[in-house]
Amino acid sequence: MKLSVGTPVEISAVVVRGLSRKKVVTPPRDEADAPFSAAVLAADRRYISGFFGRDPNKGRNHEDTAEQVRLALSRMETTLKAAGAGFANMVFVNPYLTGKIPMGVMNEVYAGHFEFGNTPARATIQVATLPGGANIEFTGVAVMDLARRRAVRPKNMEPSLTASPCVFAGDTFFCSAKSGFIPGPHGGIYASTVETQLRQTMRNLLDGLEEAGLNFSNVVASNVYLDDLDEFTRMNGVYAEYFGSAPPARTTVQQLPSAARAPSDKGIYPTLEQVSIIAVR
Repeated sequence: MKLSVGTPVEISAVVVRGLSRKKVVTPPRDEADAPFSAAVLAADRRYISGFFGRDPNKGRNHEDTAEQVRLALSRMETTLKAAGAGFANMVFVNPYLTGKIPMGVMNEVYAGHFEFGNTPARATIQVATLPGGANIEFTGVAVMDLARRRAVRPKNMEPSLTASPCVFAGDTFFCSAKSGFIPGPHGGIYASTVETQLRQTMRNLLDGLEEAGLNFSNVVASNVYLDDLDEFTRMNGVYAEYFGSAPPARTTVQQLPSAARAPSDKGIYPTLEQVSIIAVR
């Protein structure tokens, strides 16, 4: 993964006002001396640390890639249960995976853990490596009260096995990473530049916001994933048009080396950018 402006380290954070509302969750067999908590409760939210699909006792990966995915999800589930929740409480998930985990394998295993059409929002991040030689890692956010969780899907987007377009957690709105695809019949990415793809991405994000009665002024945080960080300035110029004088907090990264950019025989281009957002009502 490559970071913007040549920096070697970036850290983003979530803060709760009032320490009495913060509680550390420690599941059974947790590594108590680790410099992080397995999960932290902040009022009605559970922030889940990343869990690898690598057996910490055996110190190796299972030969079956599907088993690596199951192990990572099993470890996440153990932590959710320790906090009094389950997969149904999840509102947003980040899978991180290396090229050794086929996307189709990850999606098939992942989909079996969630209700069709009511999955969490998701932003999948492909990386070159993960700590300890792991190939898959899951992290995410859950809401304590299921009555405060609601998936939102614009009418032009079909239900998905793996990700809802957006999910409410109380008054907080988590939206999946969107790219510059045109939804619906004969959909795909038909724009060839980062600027034109980003404009369609923002339209796709706005569809989700408007379905919930929100707009870009409600957005408080975003993550931008670029195919090539050398296009940061070009992306930034278009991105800024969609926000006023108080833009949301943002993290920008390049996941992998840039991909080939030639269109397919149907005129469909590779993804040059993606954006996920968090908004408040």
